[in-house]
Amino acid sequence: QVQLVESGGGSVQAGGSLTLSCAGSGDTDSRSCLDGVRQRPGKNREGVAGIDNEGLITYADSAKGRFIISQDNARKTLYLQMHSLKPEDTAMYYCAADPEVRWLLPTYTYWGQGTQVTVSS
Repeated sequence: QVQLVESGGGSVQAGGSLTLSCAGSGDTDSRSCLDGVRQRPGKNREGVAGIDNEGLITYADSAKGRFIISQDNARKTLYLQMHSLKPEDTAMYYCAADPEVRWLLPTYTYWGQGTQVTVSS
C-alpha cells in the first residue's frame, strides 16, 4: 500500500504561481510512477505531469512550459511547481501512483485526497 498526502493548494490570481507537494509513505518502492492529476469542474480527471522511477518526466500539453515536476532524492515527496497560472487551471489537484507507468492516463492504483487550486482572473 502507498499513502499519498497533498498540500499547497490555495487561491491565486491569474499569472501567479503555486507549488504543490505530495508526501508519500508506505510501500513507496512498489510504485513505478508518481504523477500529478487534476479534475477541473465538469471535466474528467486528466494527467498533468509525471515522473517515473528512472526520472523520466512527462508533461501534458497544458502544462508544458508552465509546470515543473520534481521529486526529492528519496523519491518520497513530489513537487509540482505551477507558474503563469490561468483561470482554466482551476481544479482539484491529486497526487497519484501506480506499480506500472501510466503515462498520465488517470488509471492509477493509489490516490491522494486532493488539494484545491483556484485561479481568479
